[in-house]
Amino acid sequence: MNIDASLLQQAAAAAAGGQQYPASTLYVVATPIGNLADISFRAAHVLALVDAVACEDTRVSGGLLRHLGLHKPLIALHQHNEHEASAALIARLQAGERIAYVSDAGTPAVSDPGAVLVAAVAAAGLRVLPIPGASSAVTALSVAGDAQAQGFDFIGFLPVKAAERRGALQALVGGARSQVFFEAPHRIAALIELLAELCPAQRVTVCRELTKQFETVHSAPAAELPAWRAADAQRERGEFVLVLHAAAPSAADASELPPEAERTLAVLLRELPLKQAVALAAELSGAPRNSLYQRALALKNTADRE
Repeated sequence: MNIDASLLQQAAAAAAGGQQYPASTLYVVATPIGNLADISFRAAHVLALVDAVACEDTRVSGGLLRHLGLHKPLIALHQHNEHEASAALIARLQAGERIAYVSDAGTPAVSDPGAVLVAAVAAAGLRVLPIPGASSAVTALSVAGDAQAQGFDFIGFLPVKAAERRGALQALVGGARSQVFFEAPHRIAALIELLAELCPAQRVTVCRELTKQFETVHSAPAAELPAWRAADAQRERGEFVLVLHAAAPSAADASELPPEAERTLAVLLRELPLKQAVALAAELSGAPRNSLYQRALALKNTADRE
């Protein structure tokens, strides 16, 4: 895509330049997840303003900066050097510099690196300011249409090992919330088959190559996805975000829990996170997962008010 970088920077400065951008501050900048046109004026202005850009991959971020007509010192900060690189960046911030951090795509520190850096900068008593923008997880949720979901959970990548992956997914199916997953192309077929096995009636939205030229969004019961995937080899290529929709309430879900199931749930909630407690209580008692989940939320809300 050809743009006049100078005009873009002028427009970005006009739109975003009136705000304060303090020195000695880390700016966590969201960048496009595929379509470069999704860069915000504020992100473009901050990237022009900072003294240096820390990034997950200098090659990827260098390309973005060239697209914006910018030339900035690039500092590699990724999952293998985040602690060491954070210390060097803090020294620069303490000297009065403005530093931006960007990941390869989307919002840093969600699934990509950045959380260690943000925590270290905050612990040093320095400011961290977010520059919001694209997020593949939220983008997928916006087109999933899971109207009955009671909130959502961001899962990211499931475990790679088959047994661990199965166990993690078993703990999530049947819930009352949307579950958002990332998956690599070489594992997407296996994940789709596993979803079809574990929750055949539960709806799943598969998003492929979001915002890019060959973007695909497809929603269907999990049982139908293996055939859909097999019908076109292109459906195994690209970057994937999946939304496992909330399970449809059943007549059993609406009934009261057996006293023993409720006692089991209450004990488990004292020791475990809510999702783990619900999954284990369902396995031990045989009670409907949705009913257990709703009861766990009620118990948690009551405890929070006390």
